[in-house]
Amino acid sequence: MQIIPVLDLKGGLVVRGIAGRRELYKPVVSALCSTADPAGVACALREELGTGSMYLADLDGIASGTADPAICRELEEMGFRLMIDAGMRSLPQALDFAGKVKGDLIAALETLPSPRILEDLVGELGPRRVIFSLDLSSGRPLTGGAGWAAEVEEIAASAFSVGIKRMILLDLAAVGSGEGPPHLETCLGWKERYPELELITGGGVRNLADLLALKKAGVDGVLVASALHDGRIGRGEVEQLSES
Repeated sequence: MQIIPVLDLKGGLVVRGIAGRRELYKPVVSALCSTADPAGVACALREELGTGSMYLADLDGIASGTADPAICRELEEMGFRLMIDAGMRSLPQALDFAGKVKGDLIAALETLPSPRILEDLVGELGPRRVIFSLDLSSGRPLTGGAGWAAEVEEIAASAFSVGIKRMILLDLAAVGSGEGPPHLETCLGWKERYPELELITGGGVRNLADLLALKKAGVDGVLVASALHDGRIGRGEVEQLSES
C-alpha cells in the first residue's frame, strides 16, 4: 500500500485542510520544513518518505473553474509524479489542462457535472491517466451536477461502468480531523466487488494503526497530510507498513 502525501494549494501556498472548510485553510505549519512554498514542502515530504508521488489539489481552480498549471509543471520538472485535482468541469477544459501537464488527472465528483463527461474523458485520455474522486462530506456525496445518482454505491458503479480503473474515496469532513478513516467497510466492499479497481482513500488518518487497518481492507493508496506534518507518520511508519 502506497502512502501519498497531499499538497492542498491556495493562493500559491500549501495549506492545511480542516474538514473541507476551505475558507479556514491557512498556510501549513510543518515539523518537516519551515516553508509553505509548494516546492519546499514537496521536497521535504520526498526526503522524509522517499517518494516523489503526490496528490495535488488546486483549491483556487476547484472554486473558480480556472486552474493554473504553472506550479504543477514546476513540480514535475523537479521529478515529482502528480495526481492533480484542478476542478475539472467539462471535457474541453480537462483536455486542455491535461495537455499542459504530465501527471494523472483527477475527475472529481465535486465539480464534474455527470458520468457522461467522465466516460468521454476516459475515452480521450485512457483509464490509466484518469482517476475518479468520489467526494463525500460526512458520508454524503458532493456532486457537481444533477447528472449523478444520489447514492454512493450507485455513483461508484456508474464510474466503474464507464471504464474507471482508479478511484479515490475522499470524505472532506474527515480531512484534518484526526478521527481515523471513516469508510473502512466501504473500501473493503469495493475491493471485493471490483477486484481490479485501484482504490485510494483519505481523510482522518492518524497513525500506523490506521494505515494497517486500511491495508487490511485492501486499499492500494492512502492520502495523508496532517499526520505527516505533525510527525505522527513518517519514514519509520512507512517502513513498518511495508514489513507488515
